[in-house]
Amino acid sequence: MSVLDQFTKQKYLNLETFRRNGEGVKTPVWFVQDEETLYVRTIANSGKVKRIRRNGRVNIVPCEADGKVIGTWVPARAKEVTSPETLKKVDHLLDDKYGLMKKMFAFSSALEGRNYTILEITFE
Repeated sequence: MSVLDQFTKQKYLNLETFRRNGEGVKTPVWFVQDEETLYVRTIANSGKVKRIRRNGRVNIVPCEADGKVIGTWVPARAKEVTSPETLKKVDHLLDDKYGLMKKMFAFSSALEGRNYTILEITFE
């Protein structure tokens, strides 16, 4: 059984990042999978991105939209990726998975001028 099995067909994952003092911060996020890698698209200047830039160690688990855990926590590594190919691939995967909901969020974000980045999550 693969560590990824519990994420199959799930809409959300709870992403735990770590502050400088070691305190964990848990955030439910949308995600997509490409083979053995998970991707999260998020606001570029968010706290989770800043924490991951400093320390790529994370824990993840499938969850409900409100963050309620529905699986087993897994240690992983996260890093920000900026390659145009990856950005395009992740955008298509998000379109396929979340459909109209993703398009509505993208539209409102564009109106607000939000900048996004991609987090790549791999397993230790």
